[in-house]
Amino acid sequence: MPETRLPNAARGQDERILIETDCLTAEVWPNGYVSGVKANTLADKKSGARDASFGLDIIDFLMGPGAEGGVPYEHNNLYHGRIAKHYLELPQVCTQAKHIESEFLVGPDFAAVRQWWRWKEAAPGYKPGSLWEQTLVFPMGRRYFLSCDRVESVNDFEDVFLRTDLPGHLQHKKGDNFEEVYLSYEGRIPASDFIEDFPPDGRHLYQRGTHPLPSRMIRARKIKGEGKPWLAGITLEPALVSEAWCHQRGYICFIQEFGRLPVKAGDSFAAAYLIGYFDSIEEMEKEADRYRGFTALAATKGYWLLSEGVLLREAEGRYRIAPQGQWPAPSPWRLVAHGKGEVTINGQRLAFEGEASFSVKWTG
Repeated sequence: MPETRLPNAARGQDERILIETDCLTAEVWPNGYVSGVKANTLADKKSGARDASFGLDIIDFLMGPGAEGGVPYEHNNLYHGRIAKHYLELPQVCTQAKHIESEFLVGPDFAAVRQWWRWKEAAPGYKPGSLWEQTLVFPMGRRYFLSCDRVESVNDFEDVFLRTDLPGHLQHKKGDNFEEVYLSYEGRIPASDFIEDFPPDGRHLYQRGTHPLPSRMIRARKIKGEGKPWLAGITLEPALVSEAWCHQRGYICFIQEFGRLPVKAGDSFAAAYLIGYFDSIEEMEKEADRYRGFTALAATKGYWLLSEGVLLREAEGRYRIAPQGQWPAPSPWRLVAHGKGEVTINGQRLAFEGEASFSVKWTG
Protein backbone atom coordinates (compact mmCIF):
# COMPACT_ATOMS: atom_id res chain seq x y z
CA MET A 1 0.00 0.00 0.00
CA PRO A 2 1.24 3.53 -0.71
CA GLU A 3 2.45 5.53 2.25
CA THR A 4 0.08 8.14 3.67
CA ARG A 5 1.10 11.62 2.61
CA LEU A 6 1.76 13.81 5.63
CA PRO A 7 0.32 15.85 7.15
CA ASN A 8 -3.03 14.09 6.98
CA ALA A 9 -6.51 14.46 8.46
CA ALA A 10 -9.61 12.37 7.78
CA ARG A 11 -12.94 11.37 9.28
CA GLY A 12 -13.09 7.99 10.94
CA GLN A 13 -15.73 6.02 12.80
CA ASP A 14 -18.47 8.09 14.50
CA GLU A 15 -17.24 11.32 12.84
CA ARG A 16 -13.96 11.33 14.77
CA ILE A 17 -11.14 13.29 13.14
CA LEU A 18 -7.86 11.38 12.73
CA ILE A 19 -4.72 13.54 12.59
CA GLU A 20 -1.20 12.52 11.60
CA THR A 21 2.03 14.48 11.15
CA ASP A 22 5.63 13.31 10.98
CA CYS A 23 5.83 13.69 14.79
CA LEU A 24 2.35 12.98 16.19
CA THR A 25 -0.91 11.14 15.76
CA ALA A 26 -4.07 12.34 17.48
CA GLU A 27 -7.85 12.03 17.43
CA VAL A 28 -10.56 14.64 17.94
CA TRP A 29 -14.02 13.27 18.77
CA PRO A 30 -17.10 15.44 18.17
CA ASN A 31 -19.40 12.91 19.86
CA GLY A 32 -19.53 11.56 23.41
CA TYR A 33 -16.92 13.08 25.73
CA VAL A 34 -16.03 16.13 23.64
CA SER A 35 -13.64 19.08 23.21
CA GLY A 36 -9.87 19.05 22.84
CA VAL A 37 -7.86 15.99 21.84
CA LYS A 38 -9.37 12.64 22.80
CA ALA A 39 -7.98 10.85 25.86
CA ASN A 40 -4.80 8.82 25.30
CA THR A 41 -4.72 9.47 21.54
CA LEU A 42 -1.88 12.02 21.38
CA ALA A 43 0.95 9.66 20.44
CA ASP A 44 4.58 10.76 20.13
CA LYS A 45 6.27 8.92 17.27
CA LYS A 46 9.77 9.55 18.65
CA SER A 47 9.23 7.93 22.05
CA GLY A 48 5.95 6.04 21.77
CA ALA A 49 4.54 8.11 24.65
CA ARG A 50 0.83 8.76 25.10
CA ASP A 51 -0.94 11.34 27.24
CA ALA A 52 -2.66 9.15 29.92
CA SER A 53 -5.29 11.86 30.31
CA PHE A 54 -9.06 12.28 30.11
CA GLY A 55 -8.34 14.51 27.10
CA LEU A 56 -6.16 17.54 26.35
CA ASP A 57 -7.51 21.13 26.43
CA ILE A 58 -10.90 20.01 27.72
CA ILE A 59 -13.69 22.56 28.27
CA ASP A 60 -16.08 22.96 31.20
CA PHE A 61 -18.16 26.06 32.05
CA LEU A 62 -18.32 29.85 32.04
CA MET A 63 -17.95 30.89 35.68
CA GLY A 64 -17.51 33.84 38.03
CA PRO A 65 -15.69 34.32 41.36
CA GLY A 66 -17.41 34.23 44.75
CA ALA A 67 -20.50 32.44 46.00
CA GLU A 68 -22.98 35.11 44.84
CA GLY A 69 -24.09 36.11 41.37
CA GLY A 70 -25.02 32.89 39.61
CA VAL A 71 -25.88 29.21 39.91
CA PRO A 72 -24.29 27.87 43.14
CA TYR A 73 -21.02 25.95 42.83
CA GLU A 74 -20.32 23.23 45.36
CA HIS A 75 -17.27 23.93 47.50
CA ASN A 76 -15.91 23.36 51.02
CA ASN A 77 -15.02 19.79 50.07
CA LEU A 78 -12.01 17.73 49.04
CA TYR A 79 -12.69 18.07 45.30
CA HIS A 80 -13.23 21.84 45.11
CA GLY A 81 -11.59 23.12 48.27
CA ARG A 82 -12.76 26.29 50.00
CA ILE A 83 -12.68 28.40 46.82
CA ALA A 84 -16.12 29.97 46.27
CA LYS A 85 -17.31 30.40 42.67
CA HIS A 86 -20.57 30.37 40.70
CA TYR A 87 -21.72 29.17 37.30
CA LEU A 88 -22.72 31.73 34.66
CA GLU A 89 -23.40 29.51 31.64
CA LEU A 90 -23.79 25.74 31.61
CA PRO A 91 -23.70 22.77 31.19
CA GLN A 92 -20.20 21.34 31.29
CA VAL A 93 -19.16 21.06 27.65
CA CYS A 94 -17.01 17.91 27.86
CA THR A 95 -19.56 15.66 29.60
CA GLN A 96 -22.91 17.21 28.68
CA ALA A 97 -22.74 18.67 25.16
CA LYS A 98 -22.65 15.11 23.70
CA HIS A 99 -22.14 16.48 20.17
CA ILE A 100 -20.25 19.55 18.95
CA GLU A 101 -19.81 20.96 15.46
CA SER A 102 -16.40 20.42 13.88
CA GLU A 103 -14.42 20.82 10.67
CA PHE A 104 -10.85 20.12 9.62
CA LEU A 105 -8.38 21.06 6.91
CA VAL A 106 -4.94 20.04 5.70
CA GLY A 107 -2.43 22.75 4.85
CA PRO A 108 0.96 22.47 3.17
CA ASP A 109 2.78 21.59 6.42
CA PHE A 110 0.06 21.34 9.05
CA ALA A 111 -3.39 19.94 9.80
CA ALA A 112 -6.01 21.93 11.70
CA VAL A 113 -9.34 21.36 13.44
CA ARG A 114 -11.99 23.84 14.47
CA GLN A 115 -14.86 22.89 16.81
CA TRP A 116 -17.54 24.97 18.47
CA TRP A 117 -20.63 24.89 20.70
CA ARG A 118 -23.04 27.27 22.47
CA TRP A 119 -24.01 26.92 26.12
CA LYS A 120 -27.67 25.96 26.59
CA GLU A 121 -28.32 27.19 30.15
CA ALA A 122 -27.57 30.38 32.08
CA ALA A 123 -27.74 31.72 35.61
CA PRO A 124 -30.75 33.91 36.54
CA GLY A 125 -30.43 37.34 34.98
CA TYR A 126 -28.42 36.07 32.01
CA LYS A 127 -29.29 34.34 28.76
CA PRO A 128 -27.70 31.19 27.33
CA GLY A 129 -25.96 31.07 23.98
CA SER A 130 -22.38 32.28 24.43
CA LEU A 131 -20.10 30.64 21.87
CA TRP A 132 -17.06 28.53 22.65
CA GLU A 133 -14.73 27.97 19.70
CA GLN A 134 -11.55 25.90 19.70
CA THR A 135 -8.84 25.85 17.04
CA LEU A 136 -6.15 23.14 16.99
CA VAL A 137 -3.13 23.29 14.66
CA PHE A 138 -0.75 20.33 14.26
CA PRO A 139 2.44 21.50 12.48
CA MET A 140 4.91 19.19 10.81
CA GLY A 141 8.26 18.90 12.54
CA ARG A 142 6.89 19.59 16.01
CA ARG A 143 5.97 17.23 18.83
CA TYR A 144 3.30 19.61 20.07
CA PHE A 145 0.15 21.19 18.71
CA LEU A 146 -1.08 24.76 19.05
CA SER A 147 -4.50 25.32 20.57
CA CYS A 148 -6.78 28.27 21.22
CA ASP A 149 -10.06 28.58 23.12
CA ARG A 150 -12.21 31.62 22.39
CA VAL A 151 -15.45 32.67 24.06
CA GLU A 152 -17.85 35.13 22.42
CA SER A 153 -20.29 36.33 25.07
CA VAL A 154 -23.99 37.05 24.59
CA ASN A 155 -24.09 38.66 28.05
CA ASP A 156 -22.59 41.58 29.92
CA PHE A 157 -20.42 40.02 32.62
CA GLU A 158 -18.50 42.00 35.23
CA ASP A 159 -16.04 39.18 35.92
CA VAL A 160 -16.05 35.99 33.84
CA PHE A 161 -13.64 33.14 33.22
CA LEU A 162 -13.55 29.88 31.28
CA ARG A 163 -12.65 26.67 33.11
CA THR A 164 -10.46 24.22 31.17
CA ASP A 165 -8.33 21.13 31.82
CA LEU A 166 -4.83 22.16 30.75
CA PRO A 167 -2.88 20.29 29.55
CA GLY A 168 -5.27 17.62 30.82
CA HIS A 169 -5.81 15.54 33.95
CA LEU A 170 -3.34 12.71 34.63
CA GLN A 171 -4.68 9.21 35.26
CA HIS A 172 -2.31 7.18 37.43
CA LYS A 173 -2.16 4.62 40.23
CA LYS A 174 0.08 5.84 43.04
CA GLY A 175 2.52 7.44 40.62
CA ASP A 176 3.00 4.38 38.43
CA ASN A 177 3.31 6.20 35.10
CA PHE A 178 5.06 9.51 35.84
CA GLU A 179 8.18 10.62 37.68
CA GLU A 180 7.45 14.23 38.61
CA VAL A 181 5.36 17.31 37.89
CA TYR A 182 6.77 20.68 36.86
CA LEU A 183 4.91 23.93 37.51
CA SER A 184 6.73 27.05 36.30
CA TYR A 185 5.28 29.07 39.20
CA GLU A 186 6.48 26.55 41.80
CA GLY A 187 9.11 24.15 40.50
CA ARG A 188 9.57 20.38 40.35
CA ILE A 189 7.34 18.15 42.49
CA PRO A 190 7.99 14.40 42.94
CA ALA A 191 5.33 11.82 42.09
CA SER A 192 5.26 10.83 45.76
CA ASP A 193 3.41 14.07 46.53
CA PHE A 194 0.35 12.77 44.62
CA ILE A 195 -0.34 9.49 46.41
CA GLU A 196 -3.04 10.71 48.82
CA ASP A 197 -5.95 12.97 47.85
CA PHE A 198 -5.83 16.65 48.81
CA PRO A 199 -7.97 19.69 47.84
CA PRO A 200 -6.98 22.24 45.18
CA ASP A 201 -6.19 24.88 47.79
CA GLY A 202 -4.19 22.39 49.84
CA ARG A 203 -1.02 22.45 47.71
CA HIS A 204 0.29 23.66 44.34
CA LEU A 205 -2.44 26.29 43.77
CA TYR A 206 -1.78 29.34 41.56
CA GLN A 207 -4.00 32.43 41.78
CA ARG A 208 -3.33 35.62 39.82
CA GLY A 209 -2.87 38.55 42.15
CA THR A 210 -2.08 36.33 45.12
CA HIS A 211 1.00 34.69 43.62
CA PRO A 212 3.75 36.42 41.60
CA LEU A 213 3.09 36.42 37.85
CA PRO A 214 5.45 33.86 36.29
CA SER A 215 7.43 34.77 33.19
CA ARG A 216 6.13 31.54 31.63
CA MET A 217 3.01 29.49 32.40
CA ILE A 218 4.13 25.86 32.00
CA ARG A 219 2.39 22.85 33.58
CA ALA A 220 3.95 19.48 32.79
CA ARG A 221 4.53 15.91 33.93
CA LYS A 222 7.54 13.71 33.20
CA ILE A 223 6.41 10.37 31.80
CA LYS A 224 8.05 7.40 33.52
CA GLY A 225 10.52 5.32 31.55
CA GLU A 226 13.88 5.56 29.84
CA GLY A 227 13.81 8.04 26.97
CA LYS A 228 10.27 9.19 27.76
CA PRO A 229 9.48 12.91 27.41
CA TRP A 230 7.52 15.46 29.37
CA LEU A 231 3.91 16.14 28.43
CA ALA A 232 3.36 19.89 28.86
CA GLY A 233 0.71 22.55 28.49
CA ILE A 234 2.16 26.03 27.90
CA THR A 235 -0.16 29.03 28.10
CA LEU A 236 1.52 31.62 25.88
CA GLU A 237 0.23 34.66 27.81
CA PRO A 238 0.66 33.93 31.54
CA ALA A 239 -1.30 37.04 32.58
CA LEU A 240 -4.52 35.52 31.21
CA VAL A 241 -4.47 32.63 33.70
CA SER A 242 -6.54 33.55 36.75
CA GLU A 243 -6.27 30.26 38.63
CA ALA A 244 -4.56 26.88 38.16
CA TRP A 245 -4.94 23.67 40.17
CA CYS A 246 -2.66 20.69 40.48
CA HIS A 247 -4.16 18.42 43.12
CA GLN A 248 -4.80 14.73 43.66
CA ARG A 249 -8.38 13.40 43.63
CA GLY A 250 -7.94 9.83 42.40
CA TYR A 251 -6.08 11.42 39.49
CA ILE A 252 -4.09 14.64 39.20
CA CYS A 253 -6.53 17.42 38.40
CA PHE A 254 -4.99 20.04 36.11
CA ILE A 255 -7.88 22.53 36.02
CA GLN A 256 -6.86 25.92 34.66
CA GLU A 257 -9.07 29.00 34.42
CA PHE A 258 -8.46 32.04 32.24
CA GLY A 259 -10.12 35.41 32.00
CA ARG A 260 -11.43 37.04 35.18
CA LEU A 261 -12.25 40.07 33.03
CA PRO A 262 -15.28 42.24 32.20
CA VAL A 263 -17.08 41.67 28.90
CA LYS A 264 -20.00 43.23 27.07
CA ALA A 265 -22.38 41.26 24.86
CA GLY A 266 -20.56 40.65 21.58
CA ASP A 267 -17.08 40.77 23.16
CA SER A 268 -14.68 37.84 23.00
CA PHE A 269 -11.77 36.64 25.09
CA ALA A 270 -9.25 33.94 24.21
CA ALA A 271 -6.12 32.07 25.26
CA ALA A 272 -3.58 30.11 23.21
CA TYR A 273 -1.37 27.18 24.19
CA LEU A 274 1.29 24.73 23.10
CA ILE A 275 0.44 21.17 24.18
CA GLY A 276 2.61 18.14 23.59
CA TYR A 277 5.92 16.40 24.19
CA PHE A 278 9.27 17.91 25.17
CA ASP A 279 12.58 16.31 26.16
CA SER A 280 13.47 18.92 28.78
CA ILE A 281 12.20 21.93 30.72
CA GLU A 282 14.66 24.04 28.73
CA GLU A 283 12.98 22.94 25.48
CA MET A 284 9.57 23.94 26.90
CA GLU A 285 10.95 27.35 27.88
CA LYS A 286 12.44 27.89 24.42
CA GLU A 287 9.11 27.24 22.69
CA ALA A 288 7.21 29.31 25.29
CA ASP A 289 9.54 32.24 24.53
CA ARG A 290 9.17 31.72 20.78
CA TYR A 291 5.46 32.58 20.96
CA ARG A 292 5.33 34.49 24.23
CA GLY A 293 2.28 36.71 24.70
CA PHE A 294 0.13 35.35 21.87
CA THR A 295 -3.49 34.58 22.67
CA ALA A 296 -5.44 33.84 19.46
CA LEU A 297 -5.15 31.33 16.62
CA ALA A 298 -6.79 30.85 13.21
CA ALA A 299 -6.09 28.54 10.27
CA THR A 300 -6.94 28.27 6.58
CA LYS A 301 -5.64 25.82 3.96
CA GLY A 302 -2.68 28.02 3.09
CA TYR A 303 -1.56 29.30 6.47
CA TRP A 304 -2.17 29.70 10.18
CA LEU A 305 -2.10 32.91 12.22
CA LEU A 306 -1.17 33.49 15.86
CA SER A 307 -1.83 36.92 17.37
CA GLU A 308 -2.24 38.99 20.47
CA GLY A 309 -5.78 40.03 21.40
CA VAL A 310 -8.68 38.13 19.84
CA LEU A 311 -8.47 37.17 16.16
CA LEU A 312 -11.86 37.36 14.42
CA ARG A 313 -12.49 36.17 10.86
CA GLU A 314 -14.60 38.62 8.83
CA ALA A 315 -14.33 37.03 5.37
CA GLU A 316 -11.99 34.85 3.34
CA GLY A 317 -8.52 36.32 3.83
CA ARG A 318 -9.74 39.13 6.07
CA TYR A 319 -9.52 39.28 9.87
CA ARG A 320 -9.89 41.75 12.69
CA ILE A 321 -7.91 41.78 15.92
CA ALA A 322 -9.98 43.00 18.87
CA PRO A 323 -9.22 43.51 22.58
CA GLN A 324 -9.75 40.85 25.24
CA GLY A 325 -13.24 41.70 26.52
CA GLN A 326 -13.17 45.21 27.99
CA TRP A 327 -9.44 45.15 28.73
CA PRO A 328 -7.47 47.97 27.02
CA ALA A 329 -5.88 47.20 23.67
CA PRO A 330 -2.10 47.31 23.14
CA SER A 331 -0.79 49.29 20.19
CA PRO A 332 0.27 47.78 17.90
CA TRP A 333 -0.75 44.12 17.98
CA ARG A 334 1.87 41.44 17.32
CA LEU A 335 1.13 38.68 14.80
CA VAL A 336 2.88 35.57 13.46
CA ALA A 337 1.83 34.19 10.07
CA HIS A 338 2.97 30.70 9.05
CA GLY A 339 2.61 29.43 5.49
CA LYS A 340 2.25 31.29 2.23
CA GLY A 341 -0.37 33.83 1.30
CA GLU A 342 -1.84 37.28 1.69
CA VAL A 343 -4.16 38.39 4.45
CA THR A 344 -5.78 41.66 5.48
CA ILE A 345 -5.90 42.31 9.22
CA ASN A 346 -7.41 45.49 10.67
CA GLY A 347 -7.25 46.91 7.14
CA GLN A 348 -3.52 46.20 6.81
CA ARG A 349 -2.50 43.94 3.91
CA LEU A 350 0.22 41.41 4.74
CA ALA A 351 2.07 39.04 2.39
CA PHE A 352 4.27 36.26 3.71
CA GLU A 353 6.06 33.00 2.91
CA GLY A 354 7.43 30.76 5.65
CA GLU A 355 6.97 32.05 9.21
CA ALA A 356 6.90 35.84 9.51
CA SER A 357 6.25 38.36 12.29
CA PHE A 358 4.22 41.55 11.88
CA SER A 359 2.91 44.53 13.83
CA VAL A 360 -0.73 45.37 13.17
CA LYS A 361 -2.28 48.71 14.07
CA TRP A 362 -5.24 48.88 16.42
CA THR A 363 -8.16 50.40 14.52
CA GLY A 364 -10.79 50.63 17.29
